[in-house]
Amino acid sequence: MFRKGRRRLDPASGRALTEILSTPKFELIPVKSVDEQTAYLPSAATVSVIASPTKTIEDTVALAAHLHEQGFSVVPHVAARMIADRAHLQVVLDALGAAGITRAFVIGGDATEPGIYFDALSLLRAMDELGHPFSEIGIGCYPEGHPLIAPLDLLQALHDKAPFAAYMTTQMCFDAELVASWIAARRNDGVTLPVHLGVPGVVEITKLVRLSARIGIGDSRRYLAKNTKLLGHLVRPGGYSPDGLLDGLGPYVADDALGIVALHLYTFNQVEATEAWRRRYLEELRSVETGPGPAASHDDAYDHGGPETTIAEEETP
Repeated sequence: MFRKGRRRLDPASGRALTEILSTPKFELIPVKSVDEQTAYLPSAATVSVIASPTKTIEDTVALAAHLHEQGFSVVPHVAARMIADRAHLQVVLDALGAAGITRAFVIGGDATEPGIYFDALSLLRAMDELGHPFSEIGIGCYPEGHPLIAPLDLLQALHDKAPFAAYMTTQMCFDAELVASWIAARRNDGVTLPVHLGVPGVVEITKLVRLSARIGIGDSRRYLAKNTKLLGHLVRPGGYSPDGLLDGLGPYVADDALGIVALHLYTFNQVEATEAWRRRYLEELRSVETGPGPAASHDDAYDHGGPETTIAEEETP
């Protein structure tokens, strides 16, 4: 049963959330401990492998190939600023093609010493010229903006990248109404790409801070500085879980005009806890008679365990 204080969703919202929660995309980071967490993934799950600036693009390719061999549907991040030149890009594309991977997510990335590609658009154009093995390419979008990129530049980049992409994934945002209004605004100005909602999974502040150090203290500090809103949600007993956020997003997921078609879970490699949450939330959706009820808090949290891991880096477009 939904716990006290939780919104009782209308039937359309409940059905829409059930659909996207049934087959989400789980984001992972290519670190040695990742195999400990993939054991908790649903069979044949869709997995997104990030391109961390503390690793190499080859690390992303290797993990993507490994997960593909295990039967997962894999979406590796291809980060422009981690590609040295056109020849390097060809090698990466060939390696992903040889591994049987047919989907990719193209971003700018946070590498501090880029090669000849400085943003996702330049990489997308180069991939289009070279030819690539992907039947589907995703791109990022930023409902709350980006700390290093002007809003008008972000919007122009989205328009320019859209012809190369099949969907756009939102970066983390904790305000359901803001996400919905941003998507509606993009529909009004001609962006028709389907939306994959980027939602944080289950995470605890102590694990986030302690384990982020494993990717380098400088990058850790930069990540935390760029995600102050995440920290605000974490500094409370039990850490963060996305119940309240999804409760608020339900009516918008059910609104066909917004074109929200999938869920992207930022797991921070805490897959065990995130998957336990997902199954519990789905059980509530399926077992509770939905209908009008009290408004939910977006701060709904509960205690989670989960193995230790690192964190994902926010990436430029």
